[in-house]
Amino acid sequence: METVVKIPEGVDVEIDKFKVRVKGKLGETERDFYNRGVANILKFEKMNNEIKILIDKEGAKGKSLIGTIKKHLLNLFEGVMNGFEYKLKIIYTHFPISVELKDNEFVVRNFLGQKDIKKTKIPENVKVNISKDEISIFSINKELAGQVAANLERLTKLSKRDRRKFQDGIFIFKKPGR
Repeated sequence: METVVKIPEGVDVEIDKFKVRVKGKLGETERDFYNRGVANILKFEKMNNEIKILIDKEGAKGKSLIGTIKKHLLNLFEGVMNGFEYKLKIIYTHFPISVELKDNEFVVRNFLGQKDIKKTKIPENVKVNISKDEISIFSINKELAGQVAANLERLTKLSKRDRRKFQDGIFIFKKPGR
């Protein structure tokens, strides 16, 4: 099975066996497609402004694998051209939640009046902006931006409480592509 992915204008691609490095106007990112399960059946070929993906597997598994790899390549191109942005909302009804960014660490204070401080690390390739009750996350790597958004949402996740009464927290309300 094989498929062809067009390389957009303004994007440079380098392929070294299973590593694909993409450069664009917003920066440079790379992805390693090596996996023991696909090392013998996967091959990339770069021709002019196209990448040919070759897989020596027929049927549904080959088709799904080729589709997944194609989507990852398209996400790499989209990232270096436009980037990915997540938006989160800070909601509180009981106690005002205080959030801040300090030395690549996101800090949440006074969540439901608790004295403990909740923290999570922010990778270097991700930009986080806080304005009043809104947080925006931007990165050229879609998976990294999504993971940071999920980590911030998880900081204020409640368990063993009625969500109808305790609606406080940080919630994702806008994802890329929506």
